[in-house]
Parts: sequence; C-alpha cells; structure tokens
Amino acid sequence: MPLFNVYPLYDVTPVSGKDVHVYDDKGTEYLDLYGGHAVISIGHAHPKYVEAITEQVAKLGFYSNAVQNPLQQELACKLEALSGCKEYELFLCSSGAEANENALKLASFKTGKSRVLAFKNGFHGRTSAAVAATDNSNIIAPINAQQKVTILDLNDIDGVKRELEKGDVCAVILEFIQGVGGLDQATGTFFEAVDLLCKANNTMFIADEVQSGYGRSGKFFAFQHYNVIPDIISIAKGMGNGFPIGGVLIHPHIEAKYGMLGTTFGGNHLACAAGLAVLNTIEDEGLIDNVNAMAAYFMTLAETIPQVKKIKGRGLMLGLEFDFEVSELRKKLIYKHHVFTGGASNKNVLRILPPLTVKKEHITMFFDALVKALEEVELSVT
Repeated sequence: MPLFNVYPLYDVTPVSGKDVHVYDDKGTEYLDLYGGHAVISIGHAHPKYVEAITEQVAKLGFYSNAVQNPLQQELACKLEALSGCKEYELFLCSSGAEANENALKLASFKTGKSRVLAFKNGFHGRTSAAVAATDNSNIIAPINAQQKVTILDLNDIDGVKRELEKGDVCAVILEFIQGVGGLDQATGTFFEAVDLLCKANNTMFIADEVQSGYGRSGKFFAFQHYNVIPDIISIAKGMGNGFPIGGVLIHPHIEAKYGMLGTTFGGNHLACAAGLAVLNTIEDEGLIDNVNAMAAYFMTLAETIPQVKKIKGRGLMLGLEFDFEVSELRKKLIYKHHVFTGGASNKNVLRILPPLTVKKEHITMFFDALVKALEEVELSVT
C-alpha cells in the first residue's frame, strides 16, 4: 500500500539521534538545528528522558481518563512551578492542533459566542476550527471554511477594537512569535492592548504557545515578555521531546464541567512520563538560561553575514531573512554540509529551531557551513 503523498521529502533517512545530532542509514552525522519543527527540546535520546519512558512503559504505558492517573497531577504541579502560571488548570491532549481546537471550544463555551479573530501569517493547526483560524487558504477545506473567522494584520489594534465591539467574537488567538509564518512579532503595545480589549469585551485571549513555549523564547512562555494575562494557553511541540503530548492551560474563571472536553490518548501514563522528564531536564540543566546565552551568540555571528537582511524571532526561535528564496540554500546545507534547517511560508526565511541544549560550537559550525553554502548558491546562480 503506498503512503498518501502529502509531504515533499528530502532524501535523508535518520535512524538515530544524540543530543543535537541525527544519524542516517548510511552513518552520516547531521547537525540538527530544526528539531523536527521545534519538537526536540532537550536533545535527541537524552538519557533521563530515555530512562523515564523505559521505566514507565515497563509498568503501564496507557489507560484511559476514566481512572486515576497521579502522573497527570505531578505533571501539572511541575508545569505550574516552572512556568509561573499560578492557578491555571491543565487539560492534557495529544497535539498542538488538538490543544488549539480545545482552546477555541472553551472560549466559545465560556462566552456563548462563535466568531474568532486571528492574524495574517498565523498558523494554529490542521483540525477544524484551528485550521480555519490559520492564514493559509490552501489547507482550509470547504467544511473548515464554515467557521466564523476574521483575519487581521498584526499590529492592527484599530481593527481588533472594531471587531470586538461588534459583540460576537469568542476569542482572539495569536502567536507571540509566529512560527510557520516566518518569525514575525507584533509590538508589545499591540499585545497588551489586545489583552485589555479582550477583557473589556467578554472575549477570551488565547496565547498559542505550541511552538514558542517551554523556554524556546528565552522565557518559559513567549507571552511572558509582555504585561498580559491570557485566558487560555495552548502548548505542545517541545512538551514531550518527540512523544506526542499537548495541553491547554485554562484560567480559573473558566469553569470545568463534566464532558465539556475529552480525549482518548491525552494525558496517558507514557506521555506524562515524557512530559515530566522534559520539565525536570529544563530545570536541572538550566536550559532557559542556555537559550538566552546561545541566542546572544547566534545574533553576534548572524550580524557578520552580509547576505542576511534581517534577523527575526527571539531565544532559539530564530529566522534569517534573505533577499532570495532559501530552498536551494537549505538543500546545500542538508546534502553537502549536513545541517538541518527549516523553511517558512515566507520563502526568504531560513528557520532555526535547535534543541535547547545547543552549544556555541554547534552554532559556530552552522555559520561556517552557511557561509560556504551561500557562496555555492551564488556560484550556481551566476
């Protein structure tokens, strides 16, 4: 049976990984500065992570949410302690799309309204309401397009005010650093004004931290760089270091009721073991401090590359913008220099999303490879 052909694939077959490196079926070592879309947070095959999963799966890998699972409460308490999000409640699920789907559902339950405000170049997932709030018409099927969504420009605070005052908006959902869109950020003034407008208009403010959360921005959550209090926070990617897990942090003014949310696999025993290993490692190894130190080093080196027109993002959620499309550059980096990087809907942006364990020598290796790859791309054009 053939696979349903929806992914354009590089001709590379990773079979193992160790920290910031992966190894293919031919034994070639690659420097992984993309982490499988920012999923790898504490490095490939981290020994504490492997140990935690191995021990848990040998005892009990899964049972449903119809029984007590103390690991869920342990994970929630650890998450509260490290994130600083006091008094929020946690609903566990299995992916970022599922997290955002449940976040939007909660907002509609709480407000009794159904329209959503989202922003250009935003990406929130591929399920029904989440994909409708995503600014990409190519992935929105007619069944998704029935959702009531208004897409505005980032920083258009007048537009946000105008739409909220119509009285039918249940949620504003945004990324504090856009991922797939290309690392764009609104201003702090905009974010803080949106928060106040939501509170004044019975609208839930949803912080999509699926990619930017778990220390990647240099704080535990990217919204913590600003003076805002989201009603709902969605999380996933780096949460499980590769194990499928997602979640929604819910402000206590949103009351839980039996049956309003549910999931089969969310919060299972093995997922919780993975999630706890990630949080413990972030804390024990001071990985958020490492993010800030490595981001500063990255910026210093990036500023020496004349072809880089703009450095985007923050922390270890970074983009290098050029005045040409980067597809050929990425191919040179992966096939000749053995470095994984990412692209974006902005075709001129090279995305950098390494494990939070990355060190200076790895960043130096990347920029050495980048200089050579840029020369090779320029020669091939001329």
